[in-house]
Amino acid sequence: MALLHSSAPALTSAATLFSNNNKTSSLSGLQHRIRCNVVEPLKCENGHPFVSTLSNDFLASKSPLDFTINKHDTRLRIFSGTANPALSQEIACYMGLELGKIKIKRFADGEIYVQLQESVRGCDVFLVQPTCPPANENLMELLIMIDACRRASAKNITAVIPYFGYARADRKTQGRESIAAKLVANLITEAGANRVLACDLHSGQSMGYFDIPVDHVYGQPVILDYLASKTICSDDLVVVSPDVGGVARARAFAKKLSDAPLAIVDKRRHGHNVAEVMNLIGDVKGKVAVMVDDMIDTAGTIAKGAALLHQEGAREVYACTTHAVFSPPAIERLSSGLFQEVIITNTIPVSEKNYFPQLTILSVANLLGETIWRVHDDCSGGYEPYSSLGID
Repeated sequence: MALLHSSAPALTSAATLFSNNNKTSSLSGLQHRIRCNVVEPLKCENGHPFVSTLSNDFLASKSPLDFTINKHDTRLRIFSGTANPALSQEIACYMGLELGKIKIKRFADGEIYVQLQESVRGCDVFLVQPTCPPANENLMELLIMIDACRRASAKNITAVIPYFGYARADRKTQGRESIAAKLVANLITEAGANRVLACDLHSGQSMGYFDIPVDHVYGQPVILDYLASKTICSDDLVVVSPDVGGVARARAFAKKLSDAPLAIVDKRRHGHNVAEVMNLIGDVKGKVAVMVDDMIDTAGTIAKGAALLHQEGAREVYACTTHAVFSPPAIERLSSGLFQEVIITNTIPVSEKNYFPQLTILSVANLLGETIWRVHDDCSGGYEPYSSLGID
């Protein structure tokens, strides 16, 4: 299967695309379409196909590093769990490899059975399995996959976790609570993983919960590259954090968008999955507001924030997030007309029943695939031009 190609401009050209010379540009009239050249057509969703994480001009490099990567290395194996096989296939496709053969089934009582159907002795194994809903099922499956690889004498086992479930339980907010993120990190470590590759963890401290190396990549370049292709005028743009806790993320995002102005939605949470908007810090009147968050669960926070932005005079509101958990009633809230477009990535699979016209899904396959190569070849993400990928 051929490598994904995107006609979107390179991320490095984002600053020029968001120039002041484009003052007549508007998001409302631009419904961007991206062609993908593949042997087999990719699945499209509401007219929005999966697109590569970054344009080829961005990923293609003439540096000597490219000549050191052996993309026919037989010691590298990629196996997919059942949580997101489509993403796993895209990663393997980008890397020019085939997914490893693995048998995963459930017994009548719900127990999980895993058997590797090819040798991994002495191999560098990467297991792609997000712990998305059903979180407990997918987490247990990942642990059993790790154990199977360890008992099959794999040299190194890397758990590739595009979405790390339980990441929100990263601290005690009141007495007698558990810190489930640390518990899950211990389980993955004790199962036999040598390394973890995660995408957009809910909080940075989660990396410290692991006693093994963690490679943390960010979905930010994927969404930035897509927004850059829309040629939004920088004077019309404002980046909005849906809560105070996401200010650092939104500030970093705004800095990449020609240092766009920042606004903050101040909310008070009365309980889990329940949010109440209280105030808006910043000016959004007549602006195109881009709300940035790491995940959308029930969409209560981002929907109430969008309603407040419209009340304050925002012309259009866009939602950008890496992880689309989409617990009910998220779809109803997101498709209610508050958002011009909801931009997500495919770290979590979205079922067809949850598609709606404003939804755009971007692929992180190239980003994760490039990171896997660099981990396998012991290369640093700081080597130009890959430093912009956000690989620590």
